Amino acid sequence: MLDTLVTTAAGALSATAGVLVGGIVTRRAQDRHWSRDQQLAAYRELLGHYAGFTMELRRAHGERRGWDYDWGAWSAALMRASLIAPREVAAEIDEFGRAVETFLDQVARSRDPRTDPLSPDEFEQARRSTTAAQVRLVNVIRRSVSGDRHGIPFPIGG
Repeated sequence: MLDTLVTTAAGALSATAGVLVGGIVTRRAQDRHWSRDQQLAAYRELLGHYAGFTMELRRAHGERRGWDYDWGAWSAALMRASLIAPREVAAEIDEFGRAVETFLDQVARSRDPRTDPLSPDEFEQARRSTTAAQVRLVNVIRRSVSGDRHGIPFPIGG
């Protein structure tokens, strides 16, 4: 009788420990998936803003017209992405933001597309450092979320 009781208690304890460990492992996996989904959404928003204002500026210079953009939304997207990014990605987001500031100085703040538009070649020249920063950012994001060690050698969008 004592053997049966000990065996039953050991089985119940093992089952309980299994449920607890399984719950912890499942919770961690769910947290990782949620975090990854949040990161991807923030990165998508950030790169979407970049593509949006770059195209707006390109059109403004090409059509010799004014332009407008919600820079508060861009700033908020930078902040959101930086807040949830791993350290390496956050550092690259900062570098990307700095490159964008330099680009904006050359294309938006010092030149009026209505009176002093950039040629397509000048625009591309001004965008080179931002394009390189975008490629670095996309590659560090890819490594962070998928383990992609090869990356891509070319810019996407913008």
